[in-house]
Amino acid sequence: MKRGRVLLVVTSVAVGIVLGGLARPAFAIKQFQDEFKAVYVKADSSDPAEKALAAAVETAKCNVCHKGKEKKERNAYGEALADLLDKKEDAKNMEKIRKALETVAAMKSADGGPTYGELIKMGKLPGGPVE
Repeated sequence: MKRGRVLLVVTSVAVGIVLGGLARPAFAIKQFQDEFKAVYVKADSSDPAEKALAAAVETAKCNVCHKGKEKKERNAYGEALADLLDKKEDAKNMEKIRKALETVAAMKSADGGPTYGELIKMGKLPGGPVE
């Protein structure tokens, strides 16, 4: 009887590990994410908008540019960046990444309101709230 329980526990743990490995969140290209943070996130700032943005980016993680759980799903901000950057060719080109961030910051946001850069200056995520 004890052997059956041990086997059940071991099997359950193994299944849990396998299933946990299959559920993958959306991962941003690390260099793109790092450059976004280097350009816009000022965690030590005393400015309320900059503090709000730093907190929002920390919470959103990959969802600054992505939406949902699928890596291929992007929000409008992520789509605008994807039009300018290739994840394979540009991942190591920091100058091109920064130029793309600058270009997209000047674009009107998806709802036709402020630019993405203005949203960032307001302390908001450029792609909107995380769903």
